[in-house]
This record gives sequence, C-alpha cells and structure tokens, in this order.
Amino acid sequence: QVQLLESGGGLVQAGGSLRLSCAASGRTFSNDYMGWFRQPPGKEREFVAAIRWSGAIGSYAYYVKGRFTISSDNAKNTVYLQMNSLKPEDTAVYYCTTRTTYGNWDYWGQGTQVTVSA
Repeated sequence: QVQLLESGGGLVQAGGSLRLSCAASGRTFSNDYMGWFRQPPGKEREFVAAIRWSGAIGSYAYYVKGRFTISSDNAKNTVYLQMNSLKPEDTAVYYCTTRTTYGNWDYWGQGTQVTVSA
C-alpha cells in the first residue's frame, strides 16, 4: 500500500513561486515513477511532470516546461515540484501520484490547492 501526502500549496501572485512536496510511504522502488498532475477549475486532470525515484531527468508538459522543476529526495521519500513564473492559468488542485515502470498511475494523494492571482 502506498500513501502520498502533498503540501505546499497556497495563494501567490502571478510571477511568484511555490514549492510543492509529496511525502511517500509504502512502496518506493527505484524504478517507480512519481508524478504531478493538476486539475484546473472546470477542467479535466492533466499531466504536469514526472520523474523516477532513481533520479533520472524529469519529463514535463509543454505548458510548464522551463518554469517548473521536479526533483526527488530518496532519503526522505519525498518528491518536489518547484514552480516559478506562475501564471493565473496554473491555478488548480495539484496531485501527487505514482506508478510502476509499466503500470498505471494507481495511487494518488488528496491534492493541494494552488491559486495564482493576476
């Protein structure tokens, strides 16, 4: 069983920064992927970024590439999402998730709200 707990959301002005954290417990195999998704108001959940616990280079959605950075701290079983140059369209509930190499995103955190004001 995997448990994921996000933190770090909040209200920030456009152009500002936030860092989200996701603490994982349970399964944390080095080849597993950790990911961040988000769900903007009235829209479907969408991919943001992903990384392997082993520390490979992260992958990003085009709408956050160059502004967001995903990283992992294996000693703390924690994944981070550093968000810079935030825009109002980044407003969403951000979710942490995990999957095995060939599996689905099958465990999700409860989400953390990020609101970017214009």
